[in-house]
Amino acid sequence: WRLSTGLSITQAGKDVLGLRRFAAFLADTHTECTTPASLDRELIERYLAWLSLTRPVAKGRGGEIGSLAGLLRATQQHRWLDDLPATAAIFAEDYPRQPEAPSRALSGFVMSQLESEANLARFAEARFRLLTELLQRAGLRVGDARRLKTACLRRDEQGADYLAYRNHKMRRDAVVPIDDALATAIAAQQQVVRDRWPDGPVLFPMIYANPDGTRPISRAAYATQLKKWLTDCDVRDESRSAVAVTPHQFRHTYATTLINLDVPQHVVKKLLDHDSDTMTAHYARLNQTTVRRHWEAARKVSISGEITIETAGPLADAAWLKNSLSRAKMALPNGYCTLPLQQTCEYANACLTCPMFLTTADFLPQHHQQLTETRALLEHAERHDQQRVLQMNQTVERNLLNIITTLERPVCSSQSCVSTGGCGCRSQSGGNDAS
Repeated sequence: WRLSTGLSITQAGKDVLGLRRFAAFLADTHTECTTPASLDRELIERYLAWLSLTRPVAKGRGGEIGSLAGLLRATQQHRWLDDLPATAAIFAEDYPRQPEAPSRALSGFVMSQLESEANLARFAEARFRLLTELLQRAGLRVGDARRLKTACLRRDEQGADYLAYRNHKMRRDAVVPIDDALATAIAAQQQVVRDRWPDGPVLFPMIYANPDGTRPISRAAYATQLKKWLTDCDVRDESRSAVAVTPHQFRHTYATTLINLDVPQHVVKKLLDHDSDTMTAHYARLNQTTVRRHWEAARKVSISGEITIETAGPLADAAWLKNSLSRAKMALPNGYCTLPLQQTCEYANACLTCPMFLTTADFLPQHHQQLTETRALLEHAERHDQQRVLQMNQTVERNLLNIITTLERPVCSSQSCVSTGGCGCRSQSGGNDAS
């Protein structure tokens, strides 16, 4: 019955293994369960306790609980067993809490190698190259990409190209925009298929044992070609270690890249054809984790040139939220305002005289430009004896020099500096001269 609803054979096999686990529990605990009436909630709770000991990994245990839950739910839904107790059910709280999944997106360093024209040209067959580019640039799942129909291209009235595909996981059709180069490559593959199988329905057919061209290449065949290509190209990560890439990592990378480019989450959801906001929010969460890591690693300097240390301990998360809200409230051309949202600013946006101002090396060009402009103002004010202007801009000049000097100082690698987050090599007087 489950196969008839469109469930994959792979998932059906996993469910059978899950039910075998329940049978192993009955045998291991010498439990009699000879009639449906004996499969009650008490027995299920005993099974859950046994499973938590024999299957300590949350992900695997959750899958096996889901297999039994599916059987019980279908049995009650279709009334296959009238004497199955109504209490024979598994609830949401019975599933183990899953640990937060780490990012599976590939780094820019690795992706630059995978997207290199020279490396892509090293694929033994053009169809495997095209399949890889579809995963990289359209974010498709490999199961959907390898089963694309030959007539998969669409074009709107403005001449923009789209890819129509079947989302097998959600059991629905979907359309995603693609670039011109990808559309041209797909059109070339269409012609290759039509030359051999005029009525061939799939874009990536198997070459052998496929007389009518209806069988798409298998997942295993593509995985073999991908692994061989990675070896031929000698793809390595930042530590010079060989990289192992799974096809689904291209989809993760595609989604994470969109989030990093500030594409709205609801747009990313439509591009990936997700069913819920929760699925897409996973990538937004990963992006925030990356942003926070970079922010904490950056050297942050106040107007006096002092290196600011991130709040640690119980308030670390709250401090990050406060700074994030402040940056959202006040967009400055040369740094960040760390004033909490609940407080009003008494400095009238003269941020270089404000103790709540914070900046990083990203804004060095702006600081140098402002220093040049400030010195021009000082020369003009001195010529015209404008004492108030001189006083205000001398403070700005001094603070700019403090900031630039600290930001341009080489990062110290001594243990004392690394452990404190500041620079232990600075003079003890708190001045700006490097010791």
